[in-house]
Amino acid sequence: MNESEYDKKATDTLLYIEQAIEESGADIDFEGAGGILTLEFADGSKIIINKQGAAKQIWVAARSGGFHYGFVDGRWINDQSGAELLSELSRLVREQSGEDVTLG
Repeated sequence: MNESEYDKKATDTLLYIEQAIEESGADIDFEGAGGILTLEFADGSKIIINKQGAAKQIWVAARSGGFHYGFVDGRWINDQSGAELLSELSRLVREQSGEDVTLG
């Protein structure tokens, strides 16, 4: 995948996540800017999702750790666990917010 393809896929994914959070009705504040999407929860904790262009990955920083996702066969896959980004992010949001938000 070239730089332009990566940027479009990653940007579309961040916008999808932002829209899904907004439509969920969950008490989660979010802000997207410059390839970074920050989710902030009632307890003040955050999940930060950002594009890493040099690595052609999406990185997630959550209370439980940091995770890297590469684009494989049409999905963002965790390069350590093999888990899919949206399902793993749903779990991380649930852990930090206590709310059941399904992103994928």
